[in-house]
Amino acid sequence: MKKITILSLTALFLFSSFFTACNSVKNANNTQKGAGIGVAAGALIGGILGNNLGKGGNAALGAAIGAAVGGGAGALIGNKMDKQAREINQALPGAEVERVGEGIHFTLNENAVRFNTNKSSLTPQAKANLDKLIPVFKEYGDTNIEIFGYTDSSGKPEYNLTLSEKRAESVKMYLIGKGLAASRFKTSGFGIADPIAPNDTPEGMAKNRRVEFAITANAKMIQDAKNGQ
Repeated sequence: MKKITILSLTALFLFSSFFTACNSVKNANNTQKGAGIGVAAGALIGGILGNNLGKGGNAALGAAIGAAVGGGAGALIGNKMDKQAREINQALPGAEVERVGEGIHFTLNENAVRFNTNKSSLTPQAKANLDKLIPVFKEYGDTNIEIFGYTDSSGKPEYNLTLSEKRAESVKMYLIGKGLAASRFKTSGFGIADPIAPNDTPEGMAKNRRVEFAITANAKMIQDAKNGQ
């Protein structure tokens, strides 16, 4: 009973801190939101939300939220992420770009990064679209990039899981081949999981064949932000 009470009080404190932070930044922009959440609360809440979203729904979104630093450092990171998100949107208007927490989540559907049926190799169109993102990724070198591959529901789940992993890896290897540091990347494949549209129509299946990205601050950017840079 004592343990349960302690856990309950801890949970109450966390959620109280979370909602206080949320209320204080309700009408703020993304940069201001990074400052509005305190350092400890930002890291703790970000980790909780990122972990749960990553397990129960959108992995890329969970990764972007889970990297929260908070405080003044969070504001500086948020400002850099605001700029990078705008540049991604300008470079590739077909991308669905979201600024979340102190990171960026964006989706490239099969119209932007297309794969041939049952293949993991990139088409010329996919390479051309990724080429548009490379200057942005190079400009903001102090970021980590996670790539998540997805498929539609056709075929066996086990096969789709492997295929999605290979597709995410293909995107990573192409970007590395264009001069981006391999240490910045992490890839995952989720197969048919986390559909963003019903799989009962060709249009819905096309939306689910996609690649998602989570961009977060690396250790250097975090340290620079803590130093006021």
